[in-house]
Amino acid sequence: MTTVDLPLLPLGRGVDLSAERGVECPGDLPPASDPDLVERARAAKATLGDRVFVLGHHYQRDEVIEFADVTGDSFKLAKDAAARPEAEFIVFCGVHFMAESADILTGPEQQVVLPDLAAGCSMADMARLTQVEDAWDALADAGVGDQVVPVTYMNSSADIKAFCGRHGGVVCTSSNAETALEWAFAQKPPAGPDGTGGGKVLFFPDQHLGRNTAVLKLGMSLDDCVVWDPRLPQGGLSTEQLRDARMILWKGHCSVHGRFSAEVVDSLRATVPDVKILVHPECTHDVVLKADLVGSTEFIIDTVRAAPPGSSWAIGTELNLVKRLAREHPEQKIAFLDKTVCYCSTMNRIDLPHLVWALESLVAGTVVNRIDVDDATERDALVALRRMLDLPGRTAKD
Repeated sequence: MTTVDLPLLPLGRGVDLSAERGVECPGDLPPASDPDLVERARAAKATLGDRVFVLGHHYQRDEVIEFADVTGDSFKLAKDAAARPEAEFIVFCGVHFMAESADILTGPEQQVVLPDLAAGCSMADMARLTQVEDAWDALADAGVGDQVVPVTYMNSSADIKAFCGRHGGVVCTSSNAETALEWAFAQKPPAGPDGTGGGKVLFFPDQHLGRNTAVLKLGMSLDDCVVWDPRLPQGGLSTEQLRDARMILWKGHCSVHGRFSAEVVDSLRATVPDVKILVHPECTHDVVLKADLVGSTEFIIDTVRAAPPGSSWAIGTELNLVKRLAREHPEQKIAFLDKTVCYCSTMNRIDLPHLVWALESLVAGTVVNRIDVDDATERDALVALRRMLDLPGRTAKD
């Protein structure tokens, strides 16, 4: 991968004090997989044949992606699984909320397996159902509850999606967040002549996607947005702030995308004058403002594929994908938009040993680490997902 002249901290060595809490690398990644594991994975997958369908998220390790039948982002992969009803087993190489979505969208006779149950998502964990329910009650107590529509990012747990289904809300992806927000605001009467009233959105769990979409796509101001901190009474906001706000943003973020900084963007532009900055909308607002292009993971991939030879890119998204793009496009100059080399630690829990174990267990007749969303949660979550599917425009990619 092409690099730039920026200080790099090797994995597990040194600390970047400018980084957000919770993003430190725990240590060196495991060494390259033993060749025997590769042969075992091939053999198990061949034995299972059409009974198994392996999904690989773009952020997975290459050693895992090698065995994926399809690759993509979370919602695309869940839909791909639903389109394969003949597959008895869906092995989802991603994180927990993704496997939940696959279970919701697939048939009851299909079983979804997550090779490592520790593969979670720190962002999804930042919005717990009890916290969201408490926030909903607090908004009602503040006198604005009937004005609020809940919108949850795809990167959330099944019970959060179900909450939105029960309360007239919707799920969104990073591709269709603008359309989802427009739909949400249309569910409530507009503000009166005096500027009071009007619809509001409670957006969770990623504050940055909500803010970037509201300001850059819907034309709102930063003053229209407030941040709800679930650890504080009434979210740390006054009743007046809640009444004036249009976007109530949950205090959550992606621990990977949240670490990119405007200072690194400036350093790159000074070092590589013709560089194009390409980032995901989960990045902070100041980074997004300095970027040349902003879009979902699929957008990032499509942009690089269509770029002319010799173009120079610094990409703000997960490192496994950036490295893969750099390898697949040697005709371009591709760099990672960070001075600290670090992967998504939870996504990287899915490795070849776990995948081999899951596949060989299925061959032996044992379903391990099954993700099974209960019927009531699945029913309500499906309501919110179907509302998203009914939105106009692109809904199949996140």
